[in-house]
Amino acid sequence: MRVRSTSAAACAVLLAVTALAGCNRDQGGGSAAGKVGIDLPRSDTDFWNSYQQYIEKGVKDGEVEALPLANSQNDIGKLVSNVQVFTDQGAKAVVMAPQDTGAIAETLQTLDEKKIPVVSVDTRPDKGSVYMVVRADNRAYGEKACQYLGEQLKGKGKVAEFQGDLSSINGRDRSEAFKACMDKNFPGIQVFELATEWKGDVASAKLQSTLAAHPDLAGIYMQAGGAFLQPTLALLEQKKLLKAPGTPGHITIISNDGIPEELDAIRAGKIDATVSQPADLYAEYALFYARAALEGKTFKEGPTDHDSTIIKIPNGYEDQLPAPLVTKANVDDPKLWANQLEKKS
Repeated sequence: MRVRSTSAAACAVLLAVTALAGCNRDQGGGSAAGKVGIDLPRSDTDFWNSYQQYIEKGVKDGEVEALPLANSQNDIGKLVSNVQVFTDQGAKAVVMAPQDTGAIAETLQTLDEKKIPVVSVDTRPDKGSVYMVVRADNRAYGEKACQYLGEQLKGKGKVAEFQGDLSSINGRDRSEAFKACMDKNFPGIQVFELATEWKGDVASAKLQSTLAAHPDLAGIYMQAGGAFLQPTLALLEQKKLLKAPGTPGHITIISNDGIPEELDAIRAGKIDATVSQPADLYAEYALFYARAALEGKTFKEGPTDHDSTIIKIPNGYEDQLPAPLVTKANVDDPKLWANQLEKKS
């Protein structure tokens, strides 16, 4: 796999963000002394497997000194246990991606009391202090999906929405933004909200029931292509409903994630679009901010040099990374992280 970050590049980025986002050194300077505990949230989607590879590459390249990586497998109890192991092993900073953003509050409070800064990736904890949240604007995911479907369907028809787990801030943000946009801009589109808890088999079963009741379904919004793409395509192929864009009976499909399989599906005319969630940048800036935390740096609201914006949230700061819409027109853009992965033989 090919990633663009190097130790030298990280240092350059650090200086640039210091200037643009108000990163201030303590009077005495500082060094990145101390080990970082990194919990990987799950290994059952292509997106998170790619994120893990980028994290491993960054650690190998010396971006931070890390304790052995842990994986909480979408289990908040395992995450809490893994964090306890990190602290027992002397971690001076923690990187996590809590999938249940409400249940992690007590653990965050404990880490705050121990003065161990936390970088939260992809999810924004509901409560509890965080040094930095690294994620894309998930409300923009829902809005982009809504606008794309609304325009493609010319404001009429029926759409199935595979909602992520609503205990996750990401699932809530995407769902709430998608609904608000549809209600405001495309009242002629009927939306079937299908709760999935990010599970592909659940989404497939509910889509089958929806198609049975509404054979004229015209669109699908998948909030996570890594979980939903393959079972959805398999079901549509089985029912002979996977028809090329522009042909009668085509179901317009937009996804979220931007994994290589989604880009291949766009090229093949099996889905129409996705919003690329930057797995490479999630890993790069998770390690970047972990190192910055160890060095005692602080940040302010405002634009950065990496096309993102840092915002103030009630429990810390959030770096909202860019997440572009990908269609047939730009699917081969070399800047997309999925196009930077070396093809496996």
